[in-house]
Amino acid sequence: MRRLELPVLIGNPLQILLLACSFALAGYAGVRLLDGAWFEIALWFVGAAVVHDLVLVPLYGAADQTLLRTLEAADRRTWIPYVRVPAALSLLLLLVWFPLITGRVTHRYTGATGHSPADFATRWLLLTAALFGASAMVFAIGRWRSGGGGAEGVSRRHSREL
Repeated sequence: MRRLELPVLIGNPLQILLLACSFALAGYAGVRLLDGAWFEIALWFVGAAVVHDLVLVPLYGAADQTLLRTLEAADRRTWIPYVRVPAALSLLLLLVWFPLITGRVTHRYTGATGHSPADFATRWLLLTAALFGASAMVFAIGRWRSGGGGAEGVSRRHSREL
């Protein structure tokens, strides 16, 4: 007869201490953040969550399915990670820096930081190009090391293994 083991509900003391400290720090940051215009900030968080879940997630899924079908139709399924990763990182940067990339809050940025905002749109585009360029280099190096990839590269690899 096998004995049923219950999961451990309490971690070691160091984990509990670190978790308590992180909750305390998050609570302090929340109190400082919500000091003043708490309603607008709470509304922004709720709105961002709703927009993300109801609008952006379906768009992510549709774009990913389109990419998947397109590359599968071209028999290039191995290319998918080399497109997904830089696209995801670029979209994440766009989402985080969207107000500054579009130039809508440059006066707030200047007032809050004391610095004039740089050209965020140009830098985001350059960073996106660099991400896709790095991904293309990793892909090319991988194909070069594997003997060219494709059907010929696969048959060469199998002949070397035999």
